[in-house]
Amino acid sequence: RSNAGETMAWSESVDTVLANKEGLAAFRTFLKSEFSEENVEFWLACEDFKKTKSSTKIASKAQKIYSDFIQADAPKEINIDFHTKNDISENISEPTLSCFDAAQKSIYSLMAKDSFPRFLRSEVYKELAKKHQDRNQKRWLPFL
Repeated sequence: RSNAGETMAWSESVDTVLANKEGLAAFRTFLKSEFSEENVEFWLACEDFKKTKSSTKIASKAQKIYSDFIQADAPKEINIDFHTKNDISENISEPTLSCFDAAQKSIYSLMAKDSFPRFLRSEVYKELAKKHQDRNQKRWLPFL
């Protein structure tokens, strides 16, 4: 369970939020409100994909990521440049664990520079920070 200090630490980087279960949930809620949760879903799918050991699973997971996020009219299509999309499309038949790295980096950068600063100004984040602050005060001032 996170504490107020950890919640405040989230404001330092998008990595801190992505690595924390509650922070990630709050960030996803925020992205949903902006209709851009596919970005974090894609990023998480890539993180999971990079841990894949079995070569048959690599192919099937790569295909799933491709059909969910990359191909034209994908249900959760992410916004990446033509060259990155093209490179993935050309190599998807023989995927490697790094085949989505450029796209993942691009989406990460988009989240870090664009969505994340807005998240820190959002009600979702403010409520979470307040909840942790209140929880912390109760810990130190049980008579309140």
